[in-house]
Amino acid sequence: IYNAGPDWGVHVGDALGVPDPLVTHHQHQHQGQTFSFLGIRVSSPLSLVVNGRRPPGSALAPPCLALSNPRAPP
Repeated sequence: IYNAGPDWGVHVGDALGVPDPLVTHHQHQHQGQTFSFLGIRVSSPLSLVVNGRRPPGSALAPPCLALSNPRAPP
């Protein structure tokens, strides 16, 4: 689950409710093999319902700022 906090996740057997999912079909070819699967995307892990409850705020990964300046001198 993208953007999930490091200490949160779902387990095999959990009931998972996915409101307003965006379903996309992925099809990729690599070295003569075709890989085809569905992907389900939601806006945030906090929008899920796991075993009848919303996840706690800690389920969302903290923001991380990454900067780069390719023109900066070494």
